Amino acid sequence: MSTPVQRLRGVFLAPAVRWIALLGLCAAYIQGGLTKAFDFPGALAEMHHFGLSPAAFFAVVVIVLEIVASLMILSGRLRWLGALALAAFTLGATFMANRFWEMAPPERFGATNGFFEHLGLVGGFLLVAWHDLQPRARS
Repeated sequence: MSTPVQRLRGVFLAPAVRWIALLGLCAAYIQGGLTKAFDFPGALAEMHHFGLSPAAFFAVVVIVLEIVASLMILSGRLRWLGALALAAFTLGATFMANRFWEMAPPERFGATNGFFEHLGLVGGFLLVAWHDLQPRARS
C-alpha cells in the first residue's frame, strides 16, 4: 500500500503536471506576443512608450522572442536556450519598466511588487535552464 507522500509524488511527477507548470511560466509571454502580433499599432505604442527605436524593429523582435522562446520551452526543443532568452528579456524589461526607485508613492508600491515578481520569473526560467542542462542519468 502506498503512503500519501508516494501518491502525491506520483501525481506531481506526472509529465502533464510538468507541462502545465511550464505553460504557466510561459503564459504571460504567449499572451503578450500574440496580443502584440494581433495589435501591432499597440505594440508600436508600447515600444515608443519605453523609448525603443526603431519601434517596428523592437516590436517584431519582442513578438518573435516571446512566442518562439515559449514554444521552445513547451516543446522541450532547446528548452534551456528558450528559458535563458526569456530570463534575459524579463530581466532587461524589468529594469526598464519597473524602476520603482525613481517613483513616488503610490506608484512605487505597484512597481516594487512588479519588479520582484519579475525577478521571480527570471529565477523560474533560470531553474528551467539549469534543470534542462543537467546530465541525464543513464539507465
